[in-house]
Amino acid sequence: MSNSPSRSLPSLVPLPGNPVGGTSVRVVESPVEAPVARRIPRPSTIHGETRIDDYFWIRNREDPEVLGYLEAENRYTEAVMQPTAELRERLFTEMRGRIKESDLSVPERLDGWLYYHRTETGAQYPIYCRRPAGSPEGEGEEVLLDLNPLAEGREYFRLGAFEVSPDHRLLAWSADTSGAESFTLYVKELATGALLAETISNVSPGVAWANDSRTLFYVVLDEARRPCRLYRHTLGDNPSADALVHDETDEAFFVDVGRTRSNAYLLLEIASHSTSEVRYASADRPEEPFRTVAPRRAGVEYSVSHHGDRFLITTNDGAPNFRLVSAPVSDPSPERWTEILPHRPDVKLDSTDAFRRHLVVYEREAGLRQIRVLELTPDAAPLAGPSVLPSFRPSVYVIPFPEPVYTVRQHENPEFDTTLLRFTYTSMVTPASVVDYDMTARTWTVRKQTEVLGGYDPARYRSERLFATAPDGTKVPVSLVYQLPLERPGGPRPLLLNGYGAYGVSFDPSFSSSNLSLLDRGVIVAIAHVRGGEEMGRAWYEGGKLLNKPNTFTDFIAAAEHLVAEGFTAPDRLAIIGGSAGGLLMGAVANLRPDLFRAVVAEVPFVDVVNTMLDASLPLTVIEYDEWGNPNMLITAGLNDPRVAYWEPAKFTARLRAVKTDGNRLVLRTNMGAGHGGASGRWDFLREVAFKYAFLLDVLGVEG
Repeated sequence: MSNSPSRSLPSLVPLPGNPVGGTSVRVVESPVEAPVARRIPRPSTIHGETRIDDYFWIRNREDPEVLGYLEAENRYTEAVMQPTAELRERLFTEMRGRIKESDLSVPERLDGWLYYHRTETGAQYPIYCRRPAGSPEGEGEEVLLDLNPLAEGREYFRLGAFEVSPDHRLLAWSADTSGAESFTLYVKELATGALLAETISNVSPGVAWANDSRTLFYVVLDEARRPCRLYRHTLGDNPSADALVHDETDEAFFVDVGRTRSNAYLLLEIASHSTSEVRYASADRPEEPFRTVAPRRAGVEYSVSHHGDRFLITTNDGAPNFRLVSAPVSDPSPERWTEILPHRPDVKLDSTDAFRRHLVVYEREAGLRQIRVLELTPDAAPLAGPSVLPSFRPSVYVIPFPEPVYTVRQHENPEFDTTLLRFTYTSMVTPASVVDYDMTARTWTVRKQTEVLGGYDPARYRSERLFATAPDGTKVPVSLVYQLPLERPGGPRPLLLNGYGAYGVSFDPSFSSSNLSLLDRGVIVAIAHVRGGEEMGRAWYEGGKLLNKPNTFTDFIAAAEHLVAEGFTAPDRLAIIGGSAGGLLMGAVANLRPDLFRAVVAEVPFVDVVNTMLDASLPLTVIEYDEWGNPNMLITAGLNDPRVAYWEPAKFTARLRAVKTDGNRLVLRTNMGAGHGGASGRWDFLREVAFKYAFLLDVLGVEG
């Protein structure tokens, strides 16, 4: 569910490493002097304690001195990195050379159409298309939306909504052109290519059509960019007259809208990080009021799918790892819930997808995602008409996967009446593979595996999973991949350790063709699956938030120490990386164990936590009291970033530059035209990756 965005995931502020083990510190000299931000003390007193913020002034982006400071840091970074210019270009050429520039996605069938997107050589963005079902590839194609001319001349472009109307005549789409995550909504007539008169600004990406193909629901942002108001729009009407369906006044909750796979119901989803509420309305009668499945209760989360006359509800009510229940659509209140899958302490239930004859359950066990299929009995799922209480055949099964460490990802699977389930399978050595799984025959067909140009051979690499021991005895999973042969003992290798550990977001192991530029130079790439994520179930998340947050940091340190102890790497060959909330992790472990790491990359790091959580006017603050706490109750950056404001990494860098006494590199790079995720074009994004990898390889002393 997308209605509660977090300070999550990837720009670039490499921090200083403290090499040990006899390796000399190299002082980087630059013709450009390192910027020194002015210190203007600003005291604030809370609970009788006074804090001094010397760099509060950097928050004023309208002040020319602020932009001047950021630009000075960028110039300094470029000067320091100038010796790596050739390496950066070589890395970019390598990474681009592995990508099949002109490519086609696997089409998704919906009614009588096949929908897909393709890319063209040299183009930065995809082209969204369709063709009639049954037509040969390349025949009968209609271009629905080409993002390349829309993005031309812009520093940033991101597609938000892309929803075709039920009659397939109209396309509702939205775009963010600044990185601030405020979208503008358009409606396009597909037969003519014309945009309808209505244009609606300041919306979230979520939209939903009613079945009449004339009524469109969308969500508007408030001043803090919180998705909070659901509106109903009728095509042809002035948007200023749109009906307000729901106004969420509780600042801890976000709003989203969608449709069930059955196309029978519209869903209004309201959620904080720990509590949720779902309301529903008939997609055939969009003017009727939404009804509530179960009123919100603090700490209770649930999500809803639909089958026949039942809702299928995944909930943590009385079940920390969630359980599955069903309820009649006529009265889905908790008193009418019937349990289908009980709570299991060793298995986390993530979500479900309901099809005509099958129910698909996505789970996590022992840190890995798995897919359970429940077959609906014939009398419970007739081809037409309502169903009775769903019952299931004894032949419930789990889909087997071929590797011990892997990741599976859901697809939209827009069709309801089908036996085919589509998902993506990948591992740290297996490129992403789109699989069509026949849930009746229990067979799978690989429809497409991402092609890696240049002769990629997975047999040259190995992926494995280790377990490190945290200070409290907890076993922390670590996934890693490296090029063979790995000689141990044969001297430690350079190693890049990734981490995140927040919001219950699992950092699943997957393939990255860009990583080959590290692996082929002898660098090991690893992931520490620290607490705060949800790899090992809901308790894993609860064990790394609020007062338990230090576990995230000590888990990561334990993973690093284990990799050193096992001979994979050494402190003077160990680099670490994390973005957003993972950038907070980078700042914490660099302070706790500066002797353990040679280099740190903190991407859009959330490092001004106390000041941010004290300011309820900032985007995301109120909803994140459940994650970080509410203080009132007791180094890339993106200039337009609404999740981790640019001043957090900028203030962090200014403070470090003011107090550092070593000659290690400290550089800040701010993308002046993007937001939280950095560059939006695929080649611009690769240049950012090349910059980051060049920094790491240079600091680690790896030959380019």
